[in-house]
Amino acid sequence: MSPRPASGERFATFEEFYPFYIHEHSNRTCRRIHVVGSGLVLLALAAAIVTRNAWWLLAMPVIGYGFAWVGHFFFEKNRPATFKYPLWSLMGDWRMFFETVSGKRRF
Repeated sequence: MSPRPASGERFATFEEFYPFYIHEHSNRTCRRIHVVGSGLVLLALAAAIVTRNAWWLLAMPVIGYGFAWVGHFFFEKNRPATFKYPLWSLMGDWRMFFETVSGKRRF
């Protein structure tokens, strides 16, 4: 069962939202694609800084959302949470990324 709020309601806090976010990433391939995409976003940021080329900054959301949406549409087969909760979804993605790379969450 998904930890969703009652019909028509929204999550009140990020801490309430995060279990729902994790549930929406139950498929291991989807989670892995998210982690790879987030890692590539960080590499694009580094490339923008090193090369002083702003095009890398424009590539960051394309890379991040592109990888995430492939994971959702083709593997998780659900609608990305970012459509309803854009900021909390972005925060959830980075929390999941850092939990994964730090070993707190399985890759």
